[in-house]
Amino acid sequence: MESLAASLLPCPLFRGVSAGELSAMWNCLQARSAHYEKGCMIWEEGRAVREVGVVRSGAVHILRDDFWGNRSIQGQAGPGDLFGEAYACGEEPLGVSVQAVEESEIVFLDVERILTVCPSSCPFHARLIHNLVGALAQKNRLLSSKIDQVSQRTTRSKVLAYLSWQAQRAGTARFAIPFDRQGLADYLAVDRSALSAELGKMRREGILDFHKNLFELKEEP
Repeated sequence: MESLAASLLPCPLFRGVSAGELSAMWNCLQARSAHYEKGCMIWEEGRAVREVGVVRSGAVHILRDDFWGNRSIQGQAGPGDLFGEAYACGEEPLGVSVQAVEESEIVFLDVERILTVCPSSCPFHARLIHNLVGALAQKNRLLSSKIDQVSQRTTRSKVLAYLSWQAQRAGTARFAIPFDRQGLADYLAVDRSALSAELGKMRREGILDFHKNLFELKEEP
């Protein structure tokens, strides 16, 4: 149990909590683990959820389909990332779907058990509540960044806004992004062919270089 708890400590929900402390809280939080193959849907849009998910291994995409079935990627979660907290803490059903894009193991935690101090008054429970509020605030900041990126007028400006943001987060001009070409096109809500063409143009102009999901920003555009 302690090794499982230790693997979850990178999750911001458990900031300031030790593996031993998390193990002691395991039953209190009604934690459960589930395995998903690549391509499996973890949650479908429209269902009600009262749990938050933590990616122990693998990766998931947060998806939204419009009326005509056009899909966009709203976000991505990898090992240590939290998802579903905005819906689990509210009353509305899911407005998105969650899909495993790799073979993944997900740990689910009952949100009511997080928000309600247990009868045994775990000394670290208040820290979880504080961390959950922090995680919600962080998701709002990420959403604001995405709005800035996708609201750009051209495919080039969307791509540059996204890559600039990733470089700033990485603290270096060379970095990896969590998407392949189709995933990046879906995230930025652009046509994949247009995206590939624009990336090729910017490489020829010396603005950037790339190999698969590895990028390097060079000259100012």
